[in-house]
Amino acid sequence: MTDLPGSSLPDTTPVSEPRLAASVILLRDTPSGLEVFVQHRVSTMDFAAGMVVFPGGRVDAADQAGWDYPAELLHSHAAAWGQSSISSDPAQAQKAAGTVLAAAIREVQEEAGLAIEAAALRPWANWITPVDMPKRFDTYFYLAKPVPEAQPRHQTTEAWQSLWMPVSGILASEAEGRLKLMPPTYYLLKELAAFDSVDAVWSAEHPVIPVLAPVGSLTAFLKERESRR
Repeated sequence: MTDLPGSSLPDTTPVSEPRLAASVILLRDTPSGLEVFVQHRVSTMDFAAGMVVFPGGRVDAADQAGWDYPAELLHSHAAAWGQSSISSDPAQAQKAAGTVLAAAIREVQEEAGLAIEAAALRPWANWITPVDMPKRFDTYFYLAKPVPEAQPRHQTTEAWQSLWMPVSGILASEAEGRLKLMPPTYYLLKELAAFDSVDAVWSAEHPVIPVLAPVGSLTAFLKERESRR
């Protein structure tokens, strides 16, 4: 488990259990570089209000059954998530990997109208909301490369728009204060900015090391971003 720099947890801080969640980073190549599909959340949401995010949401009970992914795929996903909480029980690791994968596929279908095959998703990152936050998630981020003829669209009421945006353009707009990012989104986009194509991202070595941000880190992150503008 990797912690971001910050203060340690006081003994008196109440801790809520994080809910399992899945988020999908849809990627595509363009002549000007990598683009990702993002949603601009409405300002009335009780979590990540007004932020630019990737499609995703919490794992539901329905995600635990009804799927039949290849054993080899589940084995590789469970291995990729090996340091994460869903693999803490080796006997249930593959079932847990399938459950989170089902949530990722369902969320992309519900929020972006895109049917995507399980084999088109790659485990990429795991972020856990700081323990001082009232609403916490243990989020599993996937990369995905939809085929060109299967394009996502805007169809969620949680966002006022959904669209493809250049990775570099999102980061530039965030630096100028024209849009806001949560820490996981910001750092994941910073990682992706180092690549010039979807294939380059896909072939990169990228072990999943869970990130648990420390107490106060979200407030510190937002203040630091504001101070740069």
